[in-house]
Amino acid sequence: MKPENKVNVLSNISEEMRSVLQFQLDNPQPLPADSHYETLRLCYNQERKYWNEQGPEMMKVQEVKIATKYGEIGTRVYYPKMSGEATLFYLHGGGFILGNLNTHDRIMRLLAHYTGCAVIGIDYTLSPEARFPQAIEETVAACQFFHTHSADYSLNARRIGFAGDSAGAMLAMATTLWLRDRDINCGDVMAVLLYYGLFGLRDSVTRRLYGGPWDGLTQQDLQDYENAYLADERDRESPYYCLFNNDLTRNVPPCFIAGAEFDPLIDDSRALYQTLSEHRQPCRYQTYSGTLHAFLHYSRMMKTADQALRDGADYFKQNLK
Repeated sequence: MKPENKVNVLSNISEEMRSVLQFQLDNPQPLPADSHYETLRLCYNQERKYWNEQGPEMMKVQEVKIATKYGEIGTRVYYPKMSGEATLFYLHGGGFILGNLNTHDRIMRLLAHYTGCAVIGIDYTLSPEARFPQAIEETVAACQFFHTHSADYSLNARRIGFAGDSAGAMLAMATTLWLRDRDINCGDVMAVLLYYGLFGLRDSVTRRLYGGPWDGLTQQDLQDYENAYLADERDRESPYYCLFNNDLTRNVPPCFIAGAEFDPLIDDSRALYQTLSEHRQPCRYQTYSGTLHAFLHYSRMMKTADQALRDGADYFKQNLK
């Protein structure tokens, strides 16, 4: 049996993060009867309902279906009450296998509210039904659609951005690089907001020290997510999965990189920031003290989560000037 040479994470998290964990213990969700993906998704969707209540009211929310070469996907456009200067595309997290527009509804509403810009959530096809790079190509197709039909949806698609959390942060950055490398015009990418993403490290100090049943990010969990997303081992080194294999020395839009202090993936964020900084690419890095991976969901209870969204929104707005 392997020794558990781990930091005692639960003794070090903040009081508000501890309150979230206690709330979840006091309000347990039914455990899945099996480990099939559909069952896991249903449980995840149910658990996220409470955390998505009471988001800011929008002027309008519109569901739009997009045709892609893989079939139709859903998107959701959030129109804030203020008139926007750009359009922000949001990619949800969930390890590539979980999540949808409803599980991240409050996050997208808050970003629309704080930026004053339209936010478009993309309901990319989950893994393992869809393998790399399908989710990226579906996102590109959605961007092209709204760029072409911006007038029909009252969008400013001349200036855009990408945002995402966890697996969605990887998809946001991978899509940005995909558009750049293939010279696809979907508007000028003004900034990218990356919340506690995984960006391609195979191993790291924090992957060794952190992660457990409290966040679903043990080494085995991380391996399972990767196995579901990637079609084969060759994809592991793709510059759109291991983003450190891409050219990060030129033409990278401004990046807001947010890390959760006790997240096993935080070294991915640090490495991305250090790489971009070394090559004078515009970026900002922020660690949120005492937090666990996925803390962004808990803004109903955590001021830190709300602040992290405000910080990203402010960074986006600064890059619109």
